[in-house]
Amino acid sequence: MKNSAAVPRSWHRSGLALLAGVALAGCAVSPKPLTGEEVASRVINDRAKMFADQAPATGPISLSEAAARAIKFNLDARLKVLEEALAAGQLDVSRWDLFPRLLANAGYVHRSNDLSYVTAGGVPSTTTLDRSRRLSSIEFSWNLLDFGTSYYRAKMAADQTLVAEERKRKTIQNLMQDVRNAYWRALGAQRLVNQIDALMQKSKTALGRARQIEQQGLLPQAQALAYQRALLDSTVLLQSRRQDLELAKIELASLMNLAPGSDFTLLDTGEPALPAVPGSLAQLEEHALANRPELREEDYRKRISANDARRSIAAALPSLGLSVSRQFDSNRYLLNNNWMESALQLSMSLFRLASIPALNRQRDAQLSVDDTRRMAQAMAALTQVRVAVQRYRLAKDELEQVSASADVDQRLANYAKSAATSRVDSELEVIRTEARALLSKYQRSVAYANAQAAHGRLYNSLGLDIQTPRTNAPLADITSVVEQSMLGWQKIAFDPERRSDAPLPAVKVVVAASQSPAQAQAIRSGASSALGRYDIALADDSSSGASDSLSAWRMEIAINSAVDKSSKERAALNMTLRRPDGSFAGKTVYTVAIPEGSKLEVMSSLTQAAIDAYSQTLLDSLSSASP
Repeated sequence: MKNSAAVPRSWHRSGLALLAGVALAGCAVSPKPLTGEEVASRVINDRAKMFADQAPATGPISLSEAAARAIKFNLDARLKVLEEALAAGQLDVSRWDLFPRLLANAGYVHRSNDLSYVTAGGVPSTTTLDRSRRLSSIEFSWNLLDFGTSYYRAKMAADQTLVAEERKRKTIQNLMQDVRNAYWRALGAQRLVNQIDALMQKSKTALGRARQIEQQGLLPQAQALAYQRALLDSTVLLQSRRQDLELAKIELASLMNLAPGSDFTLLDTGEPALPAVPGSLAQLEEHALANRPELREEDYRKRISANDARRSIAAALPSLGLSVSRQFDSNRYLLNNNWMESALQLSMSLFRLASIPALNRQRDAQLSVDDTRRMAQAMAALTQVRVAVQRYRLAKDELEQVSASADVDQRLANYAKSAATSRVDSELEVIRTEARALLSKYQRSVAYANAQAAHGRLYNSLGLDIQTPRTNAPLADITSVVEQSMLGWQKIAFDPERRSDAPLPAVKVVVAASQSPAQAQAIRSGASSALGRYDIALADDSSSGASDSLSAWRMEIAINSAVDKSSKERAALNMTLRRPDGSFAGKTVYTVAIPEGSKLEVMSSLTQAAIDAYSQTLLDSLSSASP
């Protein structure tokens, strides 16, 4: 009895010790903020890693090299590469779940007393179990349900790696567009910043002289103050433009991941000629639908949704398990200390099995959501292609106008310099014309940068890629790959192959009789300009004889105007295309608001815009008629 009473007391002591340990462990964790030394160490390490292994900018940087530096060193691009590697690693891990389980166990067990039973006479039986014994086993098991769910999880992980790759593609495409935009603005800054500084210094000197003239009373006070006001306006405007230019260089340095304050120059080889506006919109749209990373990602997401639904259904099916194991027990009272075990088990969750119809409905709903989301993104991609083409056209037009304005302002500045005298107002006129000419140069530089940005935005809307350069490749190799890729992009976006070398049939523009002669002339002028961009000849009304077969295509145009509810006048262009036999080939209606006093100009522009919007249908119809 004494021994039996001691056992509970020992368990009491063990239980109290265990509770005390648990209580101490619960109080051992408390919030511990970072120390100043830890933060400072992290800052130093981050700055060192951000710019580690980066090639210094020793010479003038070209656009291709700037893009290559962004691909190789930009932290956003590095992040996407690491995320792709992480997804690939998760796929490797998920593959191991497909293998059967092979489990090895080893252990040691100890009792505080003997295992015995009380007989009917109240006498304890002999023990059948050692107080201390060793156990070990090795078990091979395979479960059909676990294999099925692991298989679909592995397929989902494989598609996730492809999603990560598409996201990396999109990041690099956006990076290329940002680099192109910042590069041309930074190059404009490099060209103009010294001229702006020199003119600002000249303006400050003239301003100081003007203040002296005011103090000495050599000019009326109103005239002297007006002179100072004009100089200050020019100085403030030039300073604002200078800041814009400097920010472009900082942005480009950030994209290339150069350390803040790094000095570099850009390679100035002039301004490459911009290609003509592309006309084959249907081909560009097809290319965008086939190559945009967002759409490919949605394709993979749909496969992931389908595999996830299959995994859920597989988890609801009956489970078949098979196991084989070898066991060892050191208990000396056993007849056999080593033995083999095998088991076959079939299990089923009836409630889970009943959920299969609901799982099927959820799968169908999810796939419908995926399809609708993909179609919405496809529509956005098509719109972006057309908007990119239109922006490129507008940017080129703006560049032409700004270039003409800059040329006139420069000629005015040259004339003011040659005609300058010693009078104060003459000096003011020279400075004002020089400032205007320099601002026009700035505006032209910005217009060219905007045209280049629109150029790159069109590439981005098509989903065009760099030829998958290895980020660990030398910078010179990546630069070469970028340059070759850009040449290939231009052939895809701006030099599409024609369906046939045969010339397109000429089109006869027939203006409605309701239009006045001046309006008819404006419409024909707009049609001639628009058709010329697509190598479509404008047939003469007097065409006859052998040329009838080429001039029989008719484009009937009528423009009507009306005042809408907002009291704005709007013009609606109705354009009908007819084949040589007079049959209907297509029709479009295009509307636009009419500014006051520019109705004829609107008619010409409206005709061009309508033909541009209708260009693909027009080209398809005429190409089918070419021999």
